[in-house]
Amino acid sequence: MMNDHRLNRPLQLLGVACLLATNVAAQTPKRPLEELINTREPGWEHVTAWIDSATNKVEVLPVTESKARETLYEAQVTTRSPMGAIVFNSGGILVDHGWIRILGSGHPKLNRTLHTWNVGKTLFKEGNAGFILVADDAAGGFFAINGGGLGKDMGKTYYFDPAALAWEPLDLTYTQFLLFCFEGDLAAFYQDLRWKDWQQDVSTLDGNQVFNFFPMLYTTEGKDVNKVSRSKVPIEEHYSFTLDMFDKVNGKK
Repeated sequence: MMNDHRLNRPLQLLGVACLLATNVAAQTPKRPLEELINTREPGWEHVTAWIDSATNKVEVLPVTESKARETLYEAQVTTRSPMGAIVFNSGGILVDHGWIRILGSGHPKLNRTLHTWNVGKTLFKEGNAGFILVADDAAGGFFAINGGGLGKDMGKTYYFDPAALAWEPLDLTYTQFLLFCFEGDLAAFYQDLRWKDWQQDVSTLDGNQVFNFFPMLYTTEGKDVNKVSRSKVPIEEHYSFTLDMFDKVNGKK
């Protein structure tokens, strides 16, 4: 499953910059919270405008102020950026009946924050951030912003495709990725990852779970998602297993 059949219409870049949170030791000391909260040009106004005009179903999870402040400080992004705005103003965002989960500052429905989900996952030995995980989906796919570990296109979004067992470049900034979630053709993007009556199954899933498929989707036997078995698994477990298989396939283990 490659990205060329997915993004079948252009998305407008609205000029709102996304700051890539790297959080490597060399960047300490961290900026104080007061420097990260931008009240003159808040990015949340742009994000809510995009949500108001969304063609896909979008649910903004309520924010808890203490968690929002903590997550923003740890992520070190400003609220002028869409990423910081989502962290500071939402517990996360659910798209298309909860199929896509965009990380914010955490909520009972999505009990992971942008910061906590990335801890221990994205720091490469070379010392750069590698990538920052920003969203995931019910089929076990992950969206990440490239921090130098996925390619030369720094700041662009990649998708870890569970059916290809590969990181695929989407050629989208974080802002463009949000717009794609809100108004893009998700049915086309996920045409080989969605099964009949997927909406009903996804409604039983919480934000810390994904579906595991057997036979696995990247095998010859698992190519038809309607003919494989599905079970719910913790997303932490799925992430570790999937990346372990990725390393084995690519000769890293």
